[in-house]
Amino acid sequence: MIVVAAALYGIGLFSARRNGTRWPAWPTVAFYVFGLGSYAWIEFGFLGTWSTELRWAFTTRVAFLLFVVPGLLALGRPVSLARAALSGTPARVLDRILTSWPVRLMGNAIFAPVVALVGFCLFLTPFAAALRLDPGWEAAITIGVPLVGLLMVLPVTDSGLLRTSLFITAEFMLAFVELVLDAIPGILLRLNESVLDHATALSGALPSWFPTALHDQHLSGDFLWFIAEIADIPVLIILFLRWMHTDKREAKQMDDLTDEQMEQLTQEHLKRFQR
Repeated sequence: MIVVAAALYGIGLFSARRNGTRWPAWPTVAFYVFGLGSYAWIEFGFLGTWSTELRWAFTTRVAFLLFVVPGLLALGRPVSLARAALSGTPARVLDRILTSWPVRLMGNAIFAPVVALVGFCLFLTPFAAALRLDPGWEAAITIGVPLVGLLMVLPVTDSGLLRTSLFITAEFMLAFVELVLDAIPGILLRLNESVLDHATALSGALPSWFPTALHDQHLSGDFLWFIAEIADIPVLIILFLRWMHTDKREAKQMDDLTDEQMEQLTQEHLKRFQR
């Protein structure tokens, strides 16, 4: 995945330069160093190495792949780079994909808390052991979770998608709801005094310095709670900045209207209430 993502971004840089777009250095550094670098650090470091044996390493890894890695990859502005690199039919296909209802649904602020809540609630069931121990699920998590995170993050950060200030305000309020919802699985993992995934058989094979199964679960709840709450802060900041930009754009559009055009809009608006 790292090689494919790095190659696609490099091709985008080459195509954008060929189309006459001068791409800044900062997004490129952010994509390769912070985005792909964080993915490599998670998968090849402690979390990826001990994800099977340690519950807290597994849940922390999944949370990072869902929240942190996509956010850092988004700093590279891959959607804007694709717009600069593509032209003609490929550019129109990209626009149709970005404006399609599945992408708009996943990029909506309502979708993110639901996905996070449902996904993290699986850690409260015995299915969590299968996710952690089965090689097939391990591969699916490694590939699928960052992609889902990107689908949730990129529409939020894409300045090419125009939305009204009212819509962004609704997203902003829903993001505060997400702060509460994302904390529920972590709190339940932390407060529960029984091992929820029933994978206690692994305890005898672990090194002596590993935590007990119950303490491991409590650590999972602590880290999951903390990461889920911290990860929502950048989204709130992005939504606030986008609201300011959209409100300024809408205000300029209103200021550019003539008195006759303003009167016509007012009359059309009043007619809606008279029907």
